[in-house]
Amino acid sequence: MTVHKFNLPDVGEGLTEAEIVAWKVKPGDTVAINDVLCEIETAKSLVELPSPFAGTVTELLVPEGLTVDVGTPIISVSDAAASDTAAAVEAPAAPALQAPMYGKLEADTSDAGESAGRPAGGPLVGSGPKADAVKRRRRVAAPAAQPAATTGSVASPVPLAEPVEAHDIWISPEAVAHAERPAPADSIDQRPTLGGAISGLVSRVLAKPPVRKIARDLGIDLADVVPTGARGEVTREDLVSYQAQRDAEVDKADTFWGKTGRPQEQRIERIPVKGVRKATARAMVESAFAAPHVSIFVDVDASRTMEFVKRLKASRDFEGIKVSPLLILAKAVIWAAARNPSVNATWVDNPDGSDSAEIHIKHFMNLGIAAATPRGLMVPNIKNAQDLSLKELALALNELATTARAGKTQPAQMQGGTLTVTNIGALGIDTGTPIINPGEVAIVAFGTIKQKPWVLDGEVIPRWITTLGGSFDHRVVDGDLSARFMADVASILEEPALLLD
Repeated sequence: MTVHKFNLPDVGEGLTEAEIVAWKVKPGDTVAINDVLCEIETAKSLVELPSPFAGTVTELLVPEGLTVDVGTPIISVSDAAASDTAAAVEAPAAPALQAPMYGKLEADTSDAGESAGRPAGGPLVGSGPKADAVKRRRRVAAPAAQPAATTGSVASPVPLAEPVEAHDIWISPEAVAHAERPAPADSIDQRPTLGGAISGLVSRVLAKPPVRKIARDLGIDLADVVPTGARGEVTREDLVSYQAQRDAEVDKADTFWGKTGRPQEQRIERIPVKGVRKATARAMVESAFAAPHVSIFVDVDASRTMEFVKRLKASRDFEGIKVSPLLILAKAVIWAAARNPSVNATWVDNPDGSDSAEIHIKHFMNLGIAAATPRGLMVPNIKNAQDLSLKELALALNELATTARAGKTQPAQMQGGTLTVTNIGALGIDTGTPIINPGEVAIVAFGTIKQKPWVLDGEVIPRWITTLGGSFDHRVVDGDLSARFMADVASILEEPALLLD
């Protein structure tokens, strides 16, 4: 019997270390090639690590929670029967696994003779990220009629809300109140009834009548619940999970301050900074101090964008596709960048340390969308977004949001961004001063959309208003250029028909 040691590989993009988050096997387990051994967290994402060997697990060499360097032995596996080993070596990699090939994996010195006989490069090993393990918190108090708890969770960047998808847009309570009203034809020109014209913007949540009744009894807004039903509907179990999370948040808040009598030093919670959060912090500090930021803001009448989104939702071509105002903003940013190319660029210092530098203008758009995930902020990007139709861009935004929300964003999806959009409106925030994503020179923050009084042709009427905030690297984008770019983006939100020109 030969024992192989599996060294922690570089799963892509030149990573140097990773944390062992959770082992999926234990000593004595039998594994085949590409069976998942463990989950690791890199500076980019959570990744499942498949086995390059077939055999029996003999020892776990690294405990959970420990961060180790690439190349460190993490597990040992003994050979299976010779025939099984030969078959496993010749077997092709599973077609569903699309992660980078690790190449030949180092083994124990005792394995040198047999390893030499293997095909060059060793077995193919794929990897893919995975969401956090689903956990339930203890239900503290519940109505007597509440169903029994089942497994589920609602992880949220803000209390009492579902995880923020990258393409969600926060719409004010006034918009929700209007959601069930019928919209008259051509109502965009009927100013006094604009609220009715924008009705139906928030898609009706799918749920059966008994589930709706339970939600009413518990005071739960179905729009806040993550649906897990086969057709995307909210189930009883979803309500149970959401209520348990809500109770847990309340309990946690009630006990947060702890006992006053204890010394303050004993009431400090220490959280190690590692993985995605560590990488994000390092990148933000580098960006904030390396690139001189300048920020500008503009209020925008987005009423026609809201009406356009409503019509897209009703269109047969967009059936089953989630559409939000962020789609129009994304298209507007692409359109405006073509008119102001220097916002889609990179400042490159001379590697020899001299004062000379270059500005690299990108004739392609890898549009980054900042996404809040349970593991921290991630900025995956849509490659060659300039080539996508409106429908294709909507599908790409949906896929990006779903993947990020599930924690399955691959490192390659966060590389090579050229300009970023951050949808702070999804958190109910009006505007902000975002920090530029490293390697880029511009970022646009999309705020809430609220119905506000607006002066149009000398008349004060209700309109749907949002605020755009933009931050720019002043070495590349001066005040005039940043103003023209933001004005171009605003013009599309005010009149989406300009995209047809």
